[in-house]
Amino acid sequence: MMLDLEPVSKSCKSHEEEEGDKRPLLLQRAELILPWLTPLELANVSLTCKAFSLIAKTVILRRVSDSSRGFENWPIPFCNTVDDTPYAFFTYTPSLILPSDSQYLRQSWGSNFAATRDGVGKLDMEPVSLVDEEGQSVSGCDCDTCGDVGDEYNRCPCSNLAGLDVANECGLSCKCGLQCGNRLSQKGISVRLKIVRDRRKGWGLYSDQLIQKGQFVCEYAGELLTTKEARRRHLCYDELSSQGKFSSALLVVKEHLPSGRACLRMNIDATRIGNVARFINHSCGGGNLTTKLVRRSGALFPRLCFFASEDIERDKEVTFSYGEIRTRPMGLPCFCGSSSCFGTLPSEDT
Repeated sequence: MMLDLEPVSKSCKSHEEEEGDKRPLLLQRAELILPWLTPLELANVSLTCKAFSLIAKTVILRRVSDSSRGFENWPIPFCNTVDDTPYAFFTYTPSLILPSDSQYLRQSWGSNFAATRDGVGKLDMEPVSLVDEEGQSVSGCDCDTCGDVGDEYNRCPCSNLAGLDVANECGLSCKCGLQCGNRLSQKGISVRLKIVRDRRKGWGLYSDQLIQKGQFVCEYAGELLTTKEARRRHLCYDELSSQGKFSSALLVVKEHLPSGRACLRMNIDATRIGNVARFINHSCGGGNLTTKLVRRSGALFPRLCFFASEDIERDKEVTFSYGEIRTRPMGLPCFCGSSSCFGTLPSEDT
């Protein structure tokens, strides 16, 4: 993105004013453009003139106040009392998406209007569903309200398909709406969270309210990669990590089949495009979150969701175990603080 901005003393006064806004037209346009800039671009523009500097500071404050850009039910702020890093910059998606060329990807963050879950800047993934021979979507329930139809316990037929460590919810092919009780993890983040800076661990995700045991917290959203692409990125991330302060958020999920002879693999990369789950740190003691694969009726890919494994008090960090395998004895240090800490983060060849 190229910006050709003249000093405000000359150019701002020469433009016509829009009706109802007394400010020069250039400043009105700047408020629309600056939220699309990266931190470095924003810093450079803020040096142009005092007016742009003030707009840039406003953009930064809005970014700090809500990492989710308004796409979640509650604002999820950044809190930093350690250093002068105001926020972590990334592109937000509340759900899984197909890989994008993030070099050219832009998302407005810090504008003076609130985003919506269906608003401008949201990255959508066209749902990949199971279809029949005629191309019609299959595997849905006929329940208008899942509490009225189902088995003797009023459970939706879709929920009866659950397997080991897998939950099933109604999907796009089902007649029921989003208010259905069998769509628990599809309604966005419904608990208050915040992102807090730690001197040793960096950013981490914390509760901002009491979260009860079994309550849905969030899903792990990001780019859904092929194994070939995941391995390519893993090598690049390892190289960057060895050079300094870089932390990737590439997560490999393996769902073992009942036979135990094979597994299904999902590669979710939230390093550049993801949601607040990218800030969840590891705990060698297992943490206070449990992971579960959640399938939507008719959908081809499951989603990795986090639920509270115990009551989580307000201001408590939410963590889970990245795994137990450590192929690198001299891997990245772990600062989880649990009594069973291994001293290094889990590492596994992807």
